[in-house]
Amino acid sequence: MFLQSWSDLLRVAVVGVVVYPGLILVLRLSGKRMLAKMNAFDLIVTVALGSTLATILVSKDVSLAERMAALVLLVVLQLAATWLSMRSRRIRVVLKSEPTLLLRDRRLLDDAFRSQRVTDGEVRQAIRSQGSGGMEQVAAVVLETDGTLSVIQEGQADRLTALRGVAGAAVPLER
Repeated sequence: MFLQSWSDLLRVAVVGVVVYPGLILVLRLSGKRMLAKMNAFDLIVTVALGSTLATILVSKDVSLAERMAALVLLVVLQLAATWLSMRSRRIRVVLKSEPTLLLRDRRLLDDAFRSQRVTDGEVRQAIRSQGSGGMEQVAAVVLETDGTLSVIQEGQADRLTALRGVAGAAVPLER
């Protein structure tokens, strides 16, 4: 069925015009962290926000106040989880993954590749995209919590203190 009634279409338009600025306001109040590169936990919350917004737009059975309360609740829960994870290592471990070292001193770390389900081709592509022509120019490659690959060039490695907190890296490293 293409269109059941014009009033339903008008209701979606009105609710969208009212809720959209509310969503923007809630996201702005939640801070830049909510809109930054996302780890898996942030992605789940963002998908939940999108799903809630879609339900808000098409549901006739929920009041506008309840709709906005649902959006605000999701953002408040996200902020609370982030606040708690900053203060508790246990909660941080449950909510967020840690970065993983995939390559060190021109050597691919096979166990890390298997556990993170990353291929050597993906690492080589990341190295090429950083402008390196060979593995010998790379001191380390890290799979970050948001899924990106960070490449540390050999000439920039110094003591590799940036690897603190990275799974598989024994830091401090002396070079």
